[in-house]
Amino acid sequence: MIKLASRMARLGTETAFEVLAKAKALEAQGRHMVHLEIGEPDFDTPKNICFAAIKALTNGETHYNPSPGIPPLREAIAADISKRRGIDVKMNEVVVTPGAKPIMFFVILALAEEGDEVIYPNPGFPIYESVINWVGAKAVPIPLKEEIEFRFDIEDMKKLVNDKTKLIIINSPQNPTGGVLTKSDLEIIAELAIKHDCYVLSDEVYCNIIYEGEHHSIASLPGMKERTILLDGFSKTYAMTGWRAGYGVMPVQLADQVSRLQTNSNSCVNTFVQYGCIEAIQGPQDDVLKMVAEFKRRRDVIVDGLNAIPGFKCLRPHGAFYVFPNIQDLPIGSRELEQYLLEEAGVAALSGTSFGEYGNGYVRFSYANSVKNIQLALDRVKEAVAKL
Repeated sequence: MIKLASRMARLGTETAFEVLAKAKALEAQGRHMVHLEIGEPDFDTPKNICFAAIKALTNGETHYNPSPGIPPLREAIAADISKRRGIDVKMNEVVVTPGAKPIMFFVILALAEEGDEVIYPNPGFPIYESVINWVGAKAVPIPLKEEIEFRFDIEDMKKLVNDKTKLIIINSPQNPTGGVLTKSDLEIIAELAIKHDCYVLSDEVYCNIIYEGEHHSIASLPGMKERTILLDGFSKTYAMTGWRAGYGVMPVQLADQVSRLQTNSNSCVNTFVQYGCIEAIQGPQDDVLKMVAEFKRRRDVIVDGLNAIPGFKCLRPHGAFYVFPNIQDLPIGSRELEQYLLEEAGVAALSGTSFGEYGNGYVRFSYANSVKNIQLALDRVKEAVAKL
């Protein structure tokens, strides 16, 4: 038996991929499954982006490139963030990584030491807590509450932030709830971060998938650019999940260290992929607008459908492509319901506990699937829970 390093016991996982594997195994046995577990747009990458990457391939852009990314892409990101967030971003503040997860990993690894505290949203993306624990820092959950549309309670936040806090992680629009933080929420976080001299990792990968209101970035607030790590990427907005391209915008001193971590692990992101990313930013955004409009249509179908099923109470999320219904009136727990729907109904969903302790009593459905399949899933869920 291999004796693993003790730190491996502290490393978590992303349950969506585990449920996906179970669903695929059932499909291999001849079962029909509706996949509402994985957070992946079901659209193809827009053609103009594909053609830009193909052109780069045929032009020989297949070699190593600088660890923080090719200069044309970093310049494009800097210009785009400067325009959309209203802040002055330079190329040397941008690091391009294979997907957005490495920014989480590298930033937490670079900033948090044993004894430091890192505040993160719960329920929230499970990799936050996983990496905090792995580096030996203290993971401090901030509960997101259904009664305030899955935002945090300001008084809770004030109690949690202290002089041991090294990093506050926020995510808006949010996975798994679809909740969106208000500008006033961000102002409170900014005030606390400045008072206690800590940093903020702002996960904004769903910032372009928002249905009501507008997206606000904490990096845009006074005094926050120099203490914010803005995380974004191409997977969700441009249906580029398999391309593996994300980025972080952060102070130069930290960007240099994150680049070193990239050199020590991934070396760099595929060169031709980065040319596709340039086209994603600078090319027409028509396909993005169409995708968001379709996501909104699907959101309304699944929310209305779930609320018509006894035992489900579902808020209408303002962003991302997930719903997080309350199932506390059902005679079954979150984890049990996940397994029951998979085996009994042929519907793959995720237990709310996959996103932390405060997700108990909820399940997550991704509506990154067709209206036809969503309706089929709703019919199956209604029939299955009626048997409980």
